[in-house]
Amino acid sequence: MKRSELNRYISEAMDIFDKYKFKLPAWAHFAPEEWAKKGGEYDEVRENMLGWDVTDFGLGDFEKTGLLLFTIRNGNYHKSDNKKTYAEKIMIVKNKQITPTHFHWRKMEDIINRGGGVLCIQVWKSDKNEELSEEDFSVQIDGVTHQISAGQVLKLLAGESISLEPRVYHKFWAEKAAVLVGEVSQVNDDNTDNRFYDPLGRFPAIEEDEPPLYLLCDEYPRAKF
Repeated sequence: MKRSELNRYISEAMDIFDKYKFKLPAWAHFAPEEWAKKGGEYDEVRENMLGWDVTDFGLGDFEKTGLLLFTIRNGNYHKSDNKKTYAEKIMIVKNKQITPTHFHWRKMEDIINRGGGVLCIQVWKSDKNEELSEEDFSVQIDGVTHQISAGQVLKLLAGESISLEPRVYHKFWAEKAAVLVGEVSQVNDDNTDNRFYDPLGRFPAIEEDEPPLYLLCDEYPRAKF
């Protein structure tokens, strides 16, 4: 992805968050120059990959297959002193924009339609070989148990949510309009806990066609004193 695209999508996201009165932490607005001055007090932000995350999954067509996320809080499985066992994200899913089929080996998550259009989620259980199972199963939508068939598409209206256990494949997109999507989950680890059904890249290669307005969650520098 071009840096100019990333800058534009993040700027658009800020406007959408403002529209829904969803406030981000102060450091969401730091310029790269400001990050270069920040010391160890910001280590949790850096090490747990909090902040901006824009991906086209390596396919080169963000509008068709992509996702913009902001990780607000997160723990870290890889730190022996980790006390935070949960994570929270806010995301923007554009109309008809697909997040490809994937599951998480460890993470259980609730995905929430916070406003906008209809959030469509297609779900399957994984079989023992990590293929798409044909088995029917149950999911919880807002705490209510529903029996569903393999590959069924569930449609969440604003305010509705679904709980997804580990190893449940899911693919999602928006209909009618973009959707503001929340995620409340166990610790999130995008480096080791994503299993895409079709092999894909999680973080994009970036073409630096202009300076960054904001840094992505895997780009933070450490201050040099």
